[in-house]
Amino acid sequence: MPSTLPRQFAAYYAALDEFKQLGAHNEGATSLAFYNLLADMGRDHKLSVLRERTVQGTKKRAIRVDGLVRDLFFTRGVWEAKDTSDDLGREIDKKIASGYPLTNTIFEDTRRAVLFQNGHVALDCDIRQPAELQRLLDQFFSYSEPEIEEFHKAVVEFRQRIPELAAGLTDIIEEAKRTNPAFRAALDNFLTLCREALNPSTTQAEVEDMLKQHILTERIFRSIFDNPDFVRRNAVAVELEKMVDALTGQSFSRNAFLRRLDFFYVAIERAAATIEDYQEKQSLLNTLYEPFFQAYSTRAADTHGIVYTPHEIVAWMVKSVEKALEAEFGLSLASPGVHIIDPCVGTGTFIMELLQHI
Repeated sequence: MPSTLPRQFAAYYAALDEFKQLGAHNEGATSLAFYNLLADMGRDHKLSVLRERTVQGTKKRAIRVDGLVRDLFFTRGVWEAKDTSDDLGREIDKKIASGYPLTNTIFEDTRRAVLFQNGHVALDCDIRQPAELQRLLDQFFSYSEPEIEEFHKAVVEFRQRIPELAAGLTDIIEEAKRTNPAFRAALDNFLTLCREALNPSTTQAEVEDMLKQHILTERIFRSIFDNPDFVRRNAVAVELEKMVDALTGQSFSRNAFLRRLDFFYVAIERAAATIEDYQEKQSLLNTLYEPFFQAYSTRAADTHGIVYTPHEIVAWMVKSVEKALEAEFGLSLASPGVHIIDPCVGTGTFIMELLQHI
């Protein structure tokens, strides 16, 4: 083996040698070496590698994968480890039959690796050879679906355009307050509703901010969850739409105003169409909404610490609360009499995790 191996490769092969000397040949032991290699290499590509995750398979049922490679928004690849004593080809056939995703997936047994991309074998190589291992990882980490590439480009431009669009909406709202009685009435009604139902100290400026954010993001929620009834079924959105209707009753056209963001909305719709797992859709919304708010109101985001909690932490918190309920009261989250209060629901991450857990 060459003495000039990359640091990550040297650590990987050294770990395999150590496992071999200890007589550890099963997948549970040897998979750790490949996981560490993927995680180390992934950082160079700004990707995270998560071990043992449940994902939605191609047959609409949950499957467990050994590793999930993600960027901030999307799953970018999957990894499955097998024992050295397994017939890798036969094991791959079993995984495919169970609905294993094959968009960008590595199957390996420390000796041989098979890379599937777009549902077909893209590479079949001997990863005991450093050059072949390098070829495998280069091809795996460089792969990106066209929809995801377009989405990432659109997000960058979206963040640049948000302050400009928010300022434009501010001007439109100020003009409507002066010249549009129907809008003034709708604004006053919504302010009264917010003070009665949410917070007595709600200000008109905060209500106007809610309206601007709604106009800019309503299509994002509707697109990600493929739910055209989103506005009609969400109580707050219904009231916000009444203000939008009053605002558009004169010269303002929502579609014309937002046409400058069409490239972004279309990119979201195409990217969201590649995701079937509801949890991943929720994760996409969370990670998308955070940079939106940072761009929309940098001062508020910094002051209030607006950061969305990663799903792993949300899941841990939910399980911890249930464990405490069981230990102290003999109850579960689903028990009668247990009430769940989420006054800062945001994009609904905790509520969704609770519902799935229950």
